[in-house]
Amino acid sequence: MVTVGIIGASGYTGVELLRLVAAHPDFDLRYATGDTQAGTLASSLYPSLAVAYPDLVFSEYDPVSVEGLDLVFLGLPHEASMEIVPQIKNKVGCIVDLSAAYRLKDASVYPKWYGFEHTQPVELERAVYGLPELFRDDLKGARLIATPGCYVTAATLALVPLLRTGLIADTGIIVDAASGVSGAGRSLKHGSLFCTVDEDFTAYGLLDHRHTPEMEQNLGAQVLFTPHLAPMNRGILATCYARPVGKATTASLLATLASFYRNEPFVTVNTNSPSTKATLGSNAVHITARLDERTGTVMVISAIDNLTKGASGGAVQAANVALGLEETAGLTNVGVYP
Repeated sequence: MVTVGIIGASGYTGVELLRLVAAHPDFDLRYATGDTQAGTLASSLYPSLAVAYPDLVFSEYDPVSVEGLDLVFLGLPHEASMEIVPQIKNKVGCIVDLSAAYRLKDASVYPKWYGFEHTQPVELERAVYGLPELFRDDLKGARLIATPGCYVTAATLALVPLLRTGLIADTGIIVDAASGVSGAGRSLKHGSLFCTVDEDFTAYGLLDHRHTPEMEQNLGAQVLFTPHLAPMNRGILATCYARPVGKATTASLLATLASFYRNEPFVTVNTNSPSTKATLGSNAVHITARLDERTGTVMVISAIDNLTKGASGGAVQAANVALGLEETAGLTNVGVYP
């Protein structure tokens, strides 16, 4: 069994990790921290955990406690993850970080987009980007994995195949994506309150959302990204627009996407318009595409669960690859419906 620790287990990505670890045939949870909830019975905060973890109590973080663990997930704020990785890197087998601390390869962009100086250039250099559909070979045997951002996962998987095959231009790309409220985390914020979110739909992070440079890093293209907050618990729907190159057609776009993902266990490409509910609780990615001949525009739409494929499920998938386990272990490609 793979011994597992979760540092930062009391937030939404943390509880999703706990759910997935409980269902994983090869994972054995040994340690779960939640500094703001230290001493709290996990099932009293999240009743959904009562059967799997009847006695689990969130601990305070102590680097000594992770020593010897095979796998540690970090569900922490960006700067906290940046600081903890050097503390534990020689104590554990593999670290999977769900923050953005090790996603961007250019340390100089962190002050502009994340508001802090990156002080761990060596670790940043060795971190492997945790998107198996694009970086599977790099992930094998990796000891530090940077889990992609939720919006970035949806947009990257929608657009990369068409960029790599030259069917769309690498300038003028627009990504409009809507996320459920869980993407904002569990902390109390005015923008996440029921009365704020209910019966509302709003854009935010106009022109400066921090996922923009990560998208551009993955795509090798310029992106105008606008996120939206939707009145739902979880899910992301990304609608991406680009200019076609050559004689693209709807059929060729769909064929290219289907061919690129033909052996991927979690990605489906078809003519149906993707739905967030179809991916609920799963690691699935639903994609479709169209060419609008009237406006000369390619449209690619993808749907994911922001907490599963967009965060904790993607982290587990990447960890499976890194540790040489079955990539689909502990994960499902079937959403909860209705």
